[in-house]
Amino acid sequence: MQAAPVRATAIPSFGTALRAVESLLMSGGQRTARRNAWTSVLEDRRRAKDRVEAQRVLDQSPNVTIL
Repeated sequence: MQAAPVRATAIPSFGTALRAVESLLMSGGQRTARRNAWTSVLEDRRRAKDRVEAQRVLDQSPNVTIL
């Protein structure tokens, strides 16, 4: 007697599952707007981090003159 073939199916990641639910609930334009908004949030956070780092460098160098 032969054993039945085994099928290996990858379990989707949380992000993949979330995107699948999102695609069912939102139209394409809403998904695009949401992703664009999140990308903007991440970019704003990156720029804020860069500003803090630049300020830290300037504070450590008192001889620097900004024109």
